[in-house]
Amino acid sequence: MAHRTPKTRRMSTQSTHLAAAAILLLAAQGPVQAASKTVRPEIGQSLQGAQKALQAKQFKEALADIAKAEAAGRLTPYEAYLVLRLKASAAIGLGDYRAALAAYGQVVDSPELPAEERLQVLDSYVKLAYTAKDYPRAAAAVTKYREAGGRDPQTLGLYAQSLFLAGRYKEAADEISRQVAAAEQAGQRPSDSQLQLLANCALKLNDMNGYTAALEKIVLYTPMHDYWLDLIIRTAGKPGFSANLDLDLYRLRRSTGTLEKAGDYMEAAQLALQAGYPNEAKAFIDDGYRSNALGDGPDATRQQRLRELIDKKIKDDKATLAEGEKAAAAQPTGDALVATGFNLMTYGQADQGLPLMQKGLQKGGLKAPEQAKLHLGYALLSAGRKDAAQKAFAAVQGNDGARSLARLWMIQLRHMK
Repeated sequence: MAHRTPKTRRMSTQSTHLAAAAILLLAAQGPVQAASKTVRPEIGQSLQGAQKALQAKQFKEALADIAKAEAAGRLTPYEAYLVLRLKASAAIGLGDYRAALAAYGQVVDSPELPAEERLQVLDSYVKLAYTAKDYPRAAAAVTKYREAGGRDPQTLGLYAQSLFLAGRYKEAADEISRQVAAAEQAGQRPSDSQLQLLANCALKLNDMNGYTAALEKIVLYTPMHDYWLDLIIRTAGKPGFSANLDLDLYRLRRSTGTLEKAGDYMEAAQLALQAGYPNEAKAFIDDGYRSNALGDGPDATRQQRLRELIDKKIKDDKATLAEGEKAAAAQPTGDALVATGFNLMTYGQADQGLPLMQKGLQKGGLKAPEQAKLHLGYALLSAGRKDAAQKAFAAVQGNDGARSLARLWMIQLRHMK
């Protein structure tokens, strides 16, 4: 069974080209001589030639003019600064990002860099380092950009990605967790790339609890089939998860549209039948036939036999519903009342079934009280009472897996109309 593993989103190719173009403009269109600075004529002539060559995209010619300027004599700090900017631009034009980074790194740290240009230059430097796959440098550059007052979301977003791609997974996870928390506190939706990166960090750290928590965030905002299935399967795989909740897993999978194969529908129906809920078993089987997962292939005969058995069980069950209710009320514990009430709910008799379940919970002595609370929440949801279901799911505690499933149901509730 193939599952989608969240993937880190890198800056798009279009964004990469835009970053390079921005740097080219900064260098090529920047003044060779500022009003308060002077450039010697023999240097200025070569630099002006390089600038014109850059504007014409003649990058090798630009480098030749830059070399003439460097050979003309010892450069002043301002002349050296101009040379670095032009050299970075020419290197980008030639696709030599390593050389461009070396030059641009010195531009960023130069005292000659005008204060009003610093943010724009730092922004371009971040994207250049990221484009060049120098992720440690990109992360450091984002820090400088932020400290200088930079606020562009795309640029700041490259920090966690750079940390991740540099192999600094714990730092990346901490950063992206802060970003997600800040977005949620501000009433905003975290981006898909943030949530996917959070999940990837957990995987790299072999933190399966963290990965499952990240998946919960993902399905909360993007309830896609593969994410839901991965989350449900991983929840079921947690230590201490009770096998008695297997049917509950199928109920959640049915609600989230993650039942897929014939075996899923068959096992779910058989578990419902064993639990004493033949009409619920019929619902699983009917779904399987409607989706064309059942009714064809080498197992079609066996599937039809199960369908016929379920129909017979439903007929027998309906004939004893009234007796079952009386027998349940006579039991010393509330288990039978909860089960009988749930069974009535599967027949659409919520007004009769839900009070019985609540009486059973009040009576106490339950073998698995948290699972009974989970079933009440599901019954309330099936009856269309979403607010009451939300409260019931929120009340589920324990460490047998019922609480984890209740959390997932609360997420699913947010997506149900």
